[in-house]
Amino acid sequence: VQLQASGGGLVQAGDSLRLTCQLSGRTGSSYSVAWFREAPGKERELAATINAGGTSSYADSVKGRFTISRDNAKNMVYLNMNRLKPEDTAVYYCQTPSGDRGQGTLVTVSS
Repeated sequence: VQLQASGGGLVQAGDSLRLTCQLSGRTGSSYSVAWFREAPGKERELAATINAGGTSSYADSVKGRFTISRDNAKNMVYLNMNRLKPEDTAVYYCQTPSGDRGQGTLVTVSS
């Protein structure tokens, strides 16, 4: 399966963004999808996951601010990010459990 993330940008602290992961190829709706993020000088972090049935989980650092969802009819997975903080600045990737990962999208949060 192929994945493509989009929706990043430059925002101010407290703002919101929605990231989109477009899945294509084999049936994307049957896959769990995770959003990872990578920031300079920091370890790669698993931000949120959603399985095929819609059950989600979150890292403590984003819990209560980020919401992951999916539209299986459109083969899309979303990451709604609210109350963004400068420490959320990173390249965000969507990835399947088998390691398929597309190009990331940069989120920059200014203070």
